[in-house]
Amino acid sequence: HDVSNGDLIHIVSYQEIGERRRRLGHFIIRGSFAVLLLVFGARVLQALGFWDLGFENWQPVAIAWVVWCVCLCVGQVLIRGEQGKRILFVLPAALFVISLTVIPLLLGIGIAFTDWNLSSFEGPKFAGLGNIERMLSDSTYWNALGNMVFYTALVLVEYAVAFGLALLLSAQIRARRFFRVAFLLPLMLSPVAVGWMIGKSMLEFRFGPVANLARLLGWEEPAFFAASAEIARTSMALLDAWVFIPFMMIMLLAGLQALPQEVIEAARVDGASAWQNFRKIIFPLMLPVSLTAIVVRIIFKLKLADIVITITAGGPGGATDTVTSFIFREYLDRSNVGYGTLLAIFYLIIIVIGLTLLIRGLGRWMRPYT
Repeated sequence: HDVSNGDLIHIVSYQEIGERRRRLGHFIIRGSFAVLLLVFGARVLQALGFWDLGFENWQPVAIAWVVWCVCLCVGQVLIRGEQGKRILFVLPAALFVISLTVIPLLLGIGIAFTDWNLSSFEGPKFAGLGNIERMLSDSTYWNALGNMVFYTALVLVEYAVAFGLALLLSAQIRARRFFRVAFLLPLMLSPVAVGWMIGKSMLEFRFGPVANLARLLGWEEPAFFAASAEIARTSMALLDAWVFIPFMMIMLLAGLQALPQEVIEAARVDGASAWQNFRKIIFPLMLPVSLTAIVVRIIFKLKLADIVITITAGGPGGATDTVTSFIFREYLDRSNVGYGTLLAIFYLIIIVIGLTLLIRGLGRWMRPYT
């Protein structure tokens, strides 16, 4: 009990809830869930061609899901009382996340096992393991995965450059604020805009100013994205690095400014050189920030597509292709929804497993330093 302004506020505990009220709560939750299962099952049977109930789309299933979510929240209050009200602070948000992530993922898994081409009037058809067999024999897709290994490995080089720039901008140099803004300019631009301004204009083979400068320096055929697979892949990686190195730099710069200056000054007084100070003090203290910047950058790198689509569309011969750009063309150019969805889900599984192993490995490696 609590007294406020002379009024007695009574909190209903679980023990004070009547049996009829609990049964009503359970009935509401279970009944709405049974209706959801019936509507979903009927819609699946119609999609498979076994039973036609006249459903034009999946809207009845969505309505049944929303109704069950509301009934679940109401039922928690009826069954648990005050504790159920506390659950309502979290339960709606959890259901919202499930609606936006888990359910679309499950639907995507279902679509991945269908033969569904938007250019066909037949609609989706169950394909079994046909899309998996096609993926295993798709050399272009595996080439894109190989390119992603190359692009991702370069994150360590980007980290080294970003760390050097962060150290430079944390030092007492003239026009330090100007350089901080100047180095951040590429990050402020859209990758599509960068693709057009740099890749399609400045690096253009015939009239681009960078290409003309390369001719003056002795490069007869300065085709940055068409001369060879190695040059095209490297040019694409450098352009993407130019855009996102400032992102890592600003994270590392924030970490450097948060370091305890007393420890660094004490090492200098004890006679430590600049390299010893960096290797023994600054770098170990910066490991948490460094690993966070690397992991976040890897996540962004695994989604690389916009610059590739804008400049080369994966060419020449798939040399610059990424998995995301390849899946994009599978949807857009070939309208193959079923196969493209399977490729995306398989790529998602690789990313989840890879990042999980990476984070665990980095955590074990960091343990002696923290």
